[in-house]
Amino acid sequence: MTVLIVGGDRLGNIPDVLYSNGFNEYIHWTGRKKGIRNKKIPSNTDVIIILYDYIGHNLTNIVRKQSKSMDIPCIFSKRSCSDLLCKLDRCVLCNKKCKNKL
Repeated sequence: MTVLIVGGDRLGNIPDVLYSNGFNEYIHWTGRKKGIRNKKIPSNTDVIIILYDYIGHNLTNIVRKQSKSMDIPCIFSKRSCSDLLCKLDRCVLCNKKCKNKL
């Protein structure tokens, strides 16, 4: 499963948390440059994680609208492993490894 992470300059231990929860690949967009707003979500993305304490409202809205149109679940988390683990525990997709909605 592939996850797109939007926000956060450095991920720290977040990739380890993702690998331990069944994700085998991640794509990271820092969200700091204006050109990010024009990027399209890759078609092989299964889940989008938005690190909301490191991203602007405009980019958050753009990514959320794209995820809805592509029918991809979106998880909003702080850039901390404990908060991300808590959000992943509540995620239907991560618990069942299926295409269910959040």
